[in-house]
Amino acid sequence: MASINYAQREIACKIVYYGCAMCGKTTNLRYVHSSMPAEEKGNLVSLDTETDRTLFFDFLPLEAQTIGGFRAKFQLYTVPGQVFYNATRKLVLRGVDGIVFVADSQWDRMRDNVESWRNMLENLAEYGYDLNNIAYVLQYNKQDLPRVASAEYLEYVLNNGPRRVASFASVATEGRGVFETLNAICKLVLHKLSSKP
Repeated sequence: MASINYAQREIACKIVYYGCAMCGKTTNLRYVHSSMPAEEKGNLVSLDTETDRTLFFDFLPLEAQTIGGFRAKFQLYTVPGQVFYNATRKLVLRGVDGIVFVADSQWDRMRDNVESWRNMLENLAEYGYDLNNIAYVLQYNKQDLPRVASAEYLEYVLNNGPRRVASFASVATEGRGVFETLNAICKLVLHKLSSKP
């Protein structure tokens, strides 16, 4: 699914941050973008709707791994959180190489997390994608707030299938867990690409 630019000798890998409204997807991308050196990142583009937004930027790490002589470039996207914008959510998933599912750790958002997870699976299925064949990680955000579910409970709800993946507790507003999550998904995507025949 990664796209290849032969002139620049780059492979562009698409990573999508998915989750319910106000879970921290945008905060993750804004934190990553603001923390990176200017020469490594593109502009942060925001496509706003009436009540939500989709963000996008790409970056090319200076120490990027090469795959078959091509440098890996990453494109990070968020989806609108509200299911009302499902057509946009689905469109953003097209050609995805890796997914960060951001869950809101607050107890009163568990239903929203589960609904968003199911929505993601449905949208992937419409493209013929199977989550078992896509690199993904989980991020349990807002761990600094009162009345949050434990990591164990979130694991039970979202990471209890036959394929258990890496998960990260985070406080995206402070940057805690943000780069750990990003590094993990980038490594998984690169491993998947480099192991293709």
